[in-house]
Amino acid sequence: MSTAAPGSPLPAPTAGAITRQLLHHAWPVLVAQVLSMSMMIADTLIAGRYGTADLAAVAVGSGLYISVVMLLVGILQAVAPTVAHLFGAGRLHAIGPALQQGFWLALMLAVPGTLVLGYPEPLLQLARVPPDIAEGAGAYMQATAFGLPAVLLYRTFYAFNNAVGRPRVLMAISFVVTSTHIPLAWSLTHGLFGFVGLPALGGTGCGVSTAIVAWLGLICGLAHLIRSPAYRPYAIFFDWRPPRLREIGALLRLGVPMGFSTFIEITSFTLIALFIARLGAEAVAGHRVVANLAALVYMLPLAMSIATLVLVGQAAGAHDWARARATVRVSLYLTAGFATAIGIGLWLLREPVIALSSTDPAVRVVALGLVAYICIYQLTDSTQTVAAHALRGFKVTLLPMFLHTLCFWGVGLGGGYWATYHAFGRDTAPTVAGFWEASVAATVLATALFGWLLYRVMGRQGGLVAASGR
Repeated sequence: MSTAAPGSPLPAPTAGAITRQLLHHAWPVLVAQVLSMSMMIADTLIAGRYGTADLAAVAVGSGLYISVVMLLVGILQAVAPTVAHLFGAGRLHAIGPALQQGFWLALMLAVPGTLVLGYPEPLLQLARVPPDIAEGAGAYMQATAFGLPAVLLYRTFYAFNNAVGRPRVLMAISFVVTSTHIPLAWSLTHGLFGFVGLPALGGTGCGVSTAIVAWLGLICGLAHLIRSPAYRPYAIFFDWRPPRLREIGALLRLGVPMGFSTFIEITSFTLIALFIARLGAEAVAGHRVVANLAALVYMLPLAMSIATLVLVGQAAGAHDWARARATVRVSLYLTAGFATAIGIGLWLLREPVIALSSTDPAVRVVALGLVAYICIYQLTDSTQTVAAHALRGFKVTLLPMFLHTLCFWGVGLGGGYWATYHAFGRDTAPTVAGFWEASVAATVLATALFGWLLYRVMGRQGGLVAASGR
């Protein structure tokens, strides 16, 4: 982060200095995200070792749980640009009240979210989950419902901590939560707590553990907020204010489009699995292997994007538009370079990587046929992700939501369905590659549209600076 005090004039930005700032912020976020993702991978392995039915239940239940959580968490991400702008402007006295309203909003969102997870039958019926899987998936979702308030409160703290440039504690908390969850989920699933009268819970045990460690993460975050002297200038727990409609409304206007954008991106992949179910187990499994690989690769550009949002937001709050624009440019070049290197490495190592993911020859054939798409996809996707997060740093979120809808639901899902079942004679020989072709097209279009919008926003800010004579 910059050594200048918040709100003070910043030195002329250099590419080297901005690169160091981006990497300094991004690497702890990357580690925290990979640790969080390892919890989901662990649940898959633990449930799979217990039984096939439990594995299916956890796969469906966790997919629906993540969709609900990320929709609500996306809304709460409005705290990040809000606090970043205040931090950049040097308005430290306003950061505590803003975080308080974020906590109130988290509690408000927890009510409908807990109801959806606690009563999952309508969602399972809408997804047309078979009854034998729906029972286990419903039990898993009901278990996670108890932890949802803690998840949302912690993610508010997560957004705030990123905005004030202190991401390393998030990495430490993620390590504590993950290292607790894995043995706890295994014990609850396989019944290793039988000596206290607790039977084996099967896949539901993973959901119970997820809820428990959510509260553990929140406790760690609150303890750090209370004990660390670094947060005293913000007076977070002094003069606690009740919910204020104006401030919460501002967070919702900024956050609802962010939440739906996140939801659209996630569901554009989760829904593919439903649309290709008719192609057979090998096609679904092959797609899942490559989709998991894409999700893992995505962690790096997402970390860079979060760092970009924070630095752009701080610069915008300080009205240092030159630094904001320079940050966007450096982040785009840097992330594209990383994505290119990853794509080349993935292509060269495609066979051993796919071999680690499945022992079924038929699944490997499907997955290997899709690797080329992911090599291209992750490059364009990383670019549009950085651009979208940079726009959030400028507090531009409504139009990006519509662009996400057009690209990922319209071109990605709608175009993918056509390309899979109707294009190029595929009405007689459908293939899952159609969805990946459309996904690549969707990210190319998103990159162009978000690049255009970002160029317009930065140009407008440059015009304001010129008009003011700065």
